Amino acid sequence: MLWRIARLSLWHRRITISLIVLALTLAFAVLLAVEHIRHEVRDTFTGTVSGVDLIVGARTGSSNLLLYSLFGIGSPTRNISWTSVETITQQPAVDWVVPLSMGDSHRGFRVLATTDAFFAHFHYGQQRPLLWQQGQGFATSREVVVGAAVAQQLGYIPGDSLVLAHGQGRTSFSLHSDHPFNVSGVLAPTGTPVDQTLLINLDAMDQIHGYSPGAQPQAVSALLVGLNNRIQTFALQRYINEFDQEALLAILPGVELSLLWENLRWIETSLRSIAALVLLSSMLGMITLLLVSIQQRQEELGTLRSLGAGPWSVFALIEIEVLLITGSALLLALLITQLGLLAASQWLTHITGIQLTPLSIDIRLLGWLGLLLLISLMVAVIPAWLASRRSLLQQLHSERH
Repeated sequence: MLWRIARLSLWHRRITISLIVLALTLAFAVLLAVEHIRHEVRDTFTGTVSGVDLIVGARTGSSNLLLYSLFGIGSPTRNISWTSVETITQQPAVDWVVPLSMGDSHRGFRVLATTDAFFAHFHYGQQRPLLWQQGQGFATSREVVVGAAVAQQLGYIPGDSLVLAHGQGRTSFSLHSDHPFNVSGVLAPTGTPVDQTLLINLDAMDQIHGYSPGAQPQAVSALLVGLNNRIQTFALQRYINEFDQEALLAILPGVELSLLWENLRWIETSLRSIAALVLLSSMLGMITLLLVSIQQRQEELGTLRSLGAGPWSVFALIEIEVLLITGSALLLALLITQLGLLAASQWLTHITGIQLTPLSIDIRLLGWLGLLLLISLMVAVIPAWLASRRSLLQQLHSERH
């Protein structure tokens, strides 16, 4: 009976109630979107590389090594000699080694020199391999592979020609115009820095800097190392950190990515604070409108009391109305958030390389929906109690007269 009365009462005040639902919908949508994007960004960041046991570079800070080897941010203090690369490769615990050499760019995108092993062993996310959107890997020192974001922004397809530039700036006056490259393949989007990278082989990197074709590389910037057994990770890390031929540093990428994300936790806090403020303002608006509505509904509540409804019935009626209002706002917020994510996904991937997945009904989302519903019901306790109290006082006053 109370449910039917609540529905009819809300419909009778549909204009005012629509404003409350709209405000709550926007607040819930902002909160759900921020929370979803926060998780997607964190998963993308921590899943930048997967299956790599160690990253090796010249001795420097661990964060610096992580940033320039995976994200192309900064530069190495110095390179690793090829002799040291061979020594590390020959260690019994080592399964594979992927050398990385950097220092050049193309129209603001970094160039990474490596070997075919990069396409075989580099994984991201949950052990997801690199896939081809078009073409194939480089077969000669005149071919280049471009990431998905590079291809999308610059319009490259297999067969196109391009020229690399010295240095990592967006504008360069030192072009390697004597050694043009042809695009051999385009990688599928990964949501990692690989999307914004051009890849060539090590021999090509040496040739554009004046070394003879086919010569052994002189040095590289970093190494990605995979082991036969992860139990040997710390032993090999200690061996490399105590390497006597030159000063080297080995880091665990998963650990360093987690630590780096912890240092960026203030971004999460800021986003959550903004969403919480939006939610708080909407809740205060709902309380205000409910209090005004209760003041104007004295006759309606008095009629209910005269028909035998007790104070708890009035209290339950207000809570049911809030439950219906909040439920409608949550459903609309889910719809708006889902449509917004679908609309913004391509744009965000194009700008930042982050791939947004649609909202999925899981325990985390259900927990958020339940929490928002509970908060709304708790906020409505004060208006509901005042409504039941005033209706009781009004009944006592009418009985005295």
